[in-house]
Amino acid sequence: MSEEEDSAWKDILDQRFEAFLEFFFPEIHRDVDWTRGYEVLDKELEPILRDAPSRKRRADKLVKVRLKDGKPALILIHVEIQASPEAGFARRMFRYNYRIWERYEEDVVSLAVLTDSRSSFRPDRYERRRWGFDLRMQFPVAKLLDYEKCRAELEASRNPFAVVVLAHLEALKTRKRPTEAFGAKWRLTRMLYRRGHRKEDIVRLYKFIDWVVRLPEDLEFELRDRLKTLEGKKTMPYVSFIERVGIEKGRKEGKAEGKAEGKAEGLREGLLEAIALGLKLRFGQEGLDLVPLLREVREIRRLRALLAAVHKAKDIEGFQEKLPRA
Repeated sequence: MSEEEDSAWKDILDQRFEAFLEFFFPEIHRDVDWTRGYEVLDKELEPILRDAPSRKRRADKLVKVRLKDGKPALILIHVEIQASPEAGFARRMFRYNYRIWERYEEDVVSLAVLTDSRSSFRPDRYERRRWGFDLRMQFPVAKLLDYEKCRAELEASRNPFAVVVLAHLEALKTRKRPTEAFGAKWRLTRMLYRRGHRKEDIVRLYKFIDWVVRLPEDLEFELRDRLKTLEGKKTMPYVSFIERVGIEKGRKEGKAEGKAEGKAEGLREGLLEAIALGLKLRFGQEGLDLVPLLREVREIRRLRALLAAVHKAKDIEGFQEKLPRA
């Protein structure tokens, strides 16, 4: 799985953590005092997980909440984003749980979401026994494959993580069958609008779908054209694919050249294409006239901000304010 899918998981966990617990772990959700909010402790988690193998295949989150009884609790979430099971997964769950407890000396509850395709891979405990010594840790696990039998409920649910699970299930089901994947991606996207999700949720969820359900380039562009007619020509979703093309192009160039510069330039070109497409869809030729100014921007961080600004700006003047001054 890709770093971008990992990023998509992290993004939706940051923004909709309450919905995540409500969907996957409702008993925990009921005990949290959501009126007091929650705190994401990613910076604190990073040094603890620094020696983790294959970090790019996981979305790890450490979140501090307050319980209804007034006590604090730390929730450590592991989202395993990998095609094959990991033998040492339970041991790693124990190691990280202990490290966090040692640092904070507060209750730490570890949760796992498994996205792999092997139904028999279900680690939910870590145990060691010898000579009367007995160590055991058991942790709650959500296996996405188990939701296959609940498709009707998933399609009726308004929780955003129902769409996340459906996207994973469709990706597994349609792997190496691009025509079926095209139909699945189209159905999932229409579902976002029919459910009446907030605009920001539609964007976030479509980005997730886009990274999980992959299509050949010709079918991606066909899907983009079809999306133009969806719900009054909303423009946000189909920028994601153009950005992804740029990222993947940058990776190939960087690998071929053996330089980070190749990857960065490919990503920059992909972002520029995405912004140009957004400008064309929202403002027509007047928007495309701004593309030469965009090419003066070299920093990836600023281009990402401009990509977001395309869709947030109320009018073209609002977007122009974000561009570099002549």
